[in-house]
Amino acid sequence: MPDAEITVVGNTGDDIHLFGLKVCPDLDTVMYTLGGGIHEEQGWGREGETFAVKEELAAYGVGPEWFGLGDRDFATHIVRTQMLGAGYPLSAVTEALCARWKPGVRLLPMTDDRVETHVAIDVDGERRAVHFQEYWVKLRASVDALAVVPVGAEAAKPAPGVLDAIAGADVILFPPSNPVVSVGTILAVPGIREAVAAAPAPVVGLSPLVGGAPVRGMADKVLAAVGVESTAQAVARHYGADLIDGWLVDTVDADAVAAVEEAGIACRAVPLMMTDEDATAAMARAALALAEEVRA
Repeated sequence: MPDAEITVVGNTGDDIHLFGLKVCPDLDTVMYTLGGGIHEEQGWGREGETFAVKEELAAYGVGPEWFGLGDRDFATHIVRTQMLGAGYPLSAVTEALCARWKPGVRLLPMTDDRVETHVAIDVDGERRAVHFQEYWVKLRASVDALAVVPVGAEAAKPAPGVLDAIAGADVILFPPSNPVVSVGTILAVPGIREAVAAAPAPVVGLSPLVGGAPVRGMADKVLAAVGVESTAQAVARHYGADLIDGWLVDTVDADAVAAVEEAGIACRAVPLMMTDEDATAAMARAALALAEEVRA
């Protein structure tokens, strides 16, 4: 949709403070990817990155070493932290950062308030909570997630522009992101889920699971923590017909279509592997086509 006005509401529950800096991994990944600066093979971080600062910090014994901030990436976090310290809200800071990258969309954080996703785990028989980044990056989800809590979400408010964008949208899409710690965290901010449910626009989601497994990441681990099976139809039911009108599953999950439609959600099976830009664009077109179907 090259002529469309597109707003992306980004998850900030993954945000973390490191080395005195505010790091917003999801916002930055959207900004870098659409702005042409992403490390394509990794899917995160900057292209042509070096790690001299990280190595120097490690030489001083300063960690954590498990989180890979590169030299170019540090500049983004320094600018963000300086602006936040000067009193600018995260939404204004994000707009300022995007002025450089020109991602072609309006990128909004879900909230200007501090929200951090924590995961409850058992380690050596002791239950403790860790930041989602520690669970995902350091531990690589190697232990079961017992609970997932977006700390601070219940007191947060949607960032300026978020509710207006939802209310004024022609189509609302849930990308094939983690339904618990990405899309789910956004919906945990009071007012956002209600706004999506009440929006006159059709709401279409794309399954993050293909053949009963996450394509990337470890979504099955956190789905288990909220009692949801790792299947395309279970995720659709998790969102519910009160929230989404349409759902796309991969062609290998075509047998899930009937079960999803029994739940009151229109469903179609299409290729959902983001192998390249053409395949990804085809997924977006399929989502928009389904939106038009349910609109009618």
